[in-house]
Amino acid sequence: MIVVRGILIAAGLALGGYGALLLIADNPWPVLINIGIWAAAGVIFHDFVFAPACVAIGLVGRRLIPRVWWAPFAVAALLSVVVMVLAIPVYDRPGARPDNPTVLDHDYHRGVVVLLALIWAGAAVYIIADHVVAGRRRGQPASLVDRQAQLAGRAAGEADATGDRAAGEETV
Repeated sequence: MIVVRGILIAAGLALGGYGALLLIADNPWPVLINIGIWAAAGVIFHDFVFAPACVAIGLVGRRLIPRVWWAPFAVAALLSVVVMVLAIPVYDRPGARPDNPTVLDHDYHRGVVVLLALIWAGAAVYIIADHVVAGRRRGQPASLVDRQAQLAGRAAGEADATGDRAAGEETV
């Protein structure tokens, strides 16, 4: 395993070095400086804006969202962020020109909204399906109404078994 890891590291370093050589050889200094600025801005934005916002949202979500919903919400939130980041380049329709209507000829705003709705609907379907399957595995009713009725029946049965009687209730 160590040999395979060493080969992969060497291959990664060789490819990275080759890419750096191509980058330096094919671009003038002003372009390289702009690339450096964009790379640094991305790291700064991630470390000081995006990551703390994700941590804050995660902490608030853990307090507001039931524990069994955490995984589907996390997956849906991650997919939503990926969709939004991928939609940035076409969201304001760069390159669209009146003389060439075939460039960016789709309604990307609607597409993003539909995709986000599908992602969150999938999370909701997962939560519902997980609730139904978990209820069947435990021999419990699948619907929430049936579950509440079952719990109410158990509570009444426990009260009778302990001898607790409501005021005015006669024993036979």
